[in-house]
Amino acid sequence: MMPRLGKTYEIEIEVTSKPKAEYGTDEYYELDLPVAPAIMVGDVIVTEGKDVEDTEIENEICRQLGLPAPESGKKGIINRLLGR
Repeated sequence: MMPRLGKTYEIEIEVTSKPKAEYGTDEYYELDLPVAPAIMVGDVIVTEGKDVEDTEIENEICRQLGLPAPESGKKGIINRLLGR
């Protein structure tokens, strides 16, 4: 997901990965970062401690870049059944 978004929007993606024990240290809390796992776009926490849909991340990227939100390619089950 992240490589695709980085190519689509020409943004820099930084991944921080540490052993789980390090996220509970005083030093980590002093950084004022969200509880892992988390995704931040700029200073906005998109999700913290749970999964998130790709569209939520992409919408926040577009909002911060001043771009319109992308059209969702997903259709609800009723629309798929009715061919809409």
